Amino acid sequence: MLKTYRILSLLMTYPNEEIYNFLPQVNSSLKEENLLNTETIAGIDAFVDFFARKPLTFWQEFYVQLFDYSRSVSLYLFEHVHGDSKDRGQAMVDLIDLYKENGLEISQSELPDFLPVFLEFLALQTSLKASEYLAEIIDIVGFIHSKLEEKDNPYQYLLSAIINLSAKQPVEARIQQMASNMPEISIDEAYEEKPVTFASDNPCTTCKS
Repeated sequence: MLKTYRILSLLMTYPNEEIYNFLPQVNSSLKEENLLNTETIAGIDAFVDFFARKPLTFWQEFYVQLFDYSRSVSLYLFEHVHGDSKDRGQAMVDLIDLYKENGLEISQSELPDFLPVFLEFLALQTSLKASEYLAEIIDIVGFIHSKLEEKDNPYQYLLSAIINLSAKQPVEARIQQMASNMPEISIDEAYEEKPVTFASDNPCTTCKS
């Protein structure tokens, strides 16, 4: 198993106590496998340091506020290209078949296009194959990264690491096309509900995209 992809999958998942307690080991584990360059690992170190200094509940609230309340940084990959169209259903089926062919069985409660699930799949591949599969969705990753980078959100460093692992870089024109197709509106705003807010020291209070 490729530990780097596995670690990124864990860090992109809703944080629990096990993941929180793993934070001090992230740096050494990434350096041991040596798939990421020094600059990229330094970014992940900044991410780890930011959340390690806060209680787990802070990280959990931050995660929900970011990924559950903003469509443009949704971790469900096909939402960015298919939305709620019927094409998304077929894409899901095709992705599940790809997982099964390569030894990954997911539970019925998991959607196959969830980025942490895709990273788990990549962790089962060779380094070369993983980077090639990653290249197929890298424009979507690049779009999410651009939105996080705009708000200087610490999760940008995880997306940077994913891009660094890809066999090709995102195409800016495709990122711009996704941006034009997705209005700058958060999920809570779409339902005309007041969003959750936290203390002023939480950078995510300004991270809605």
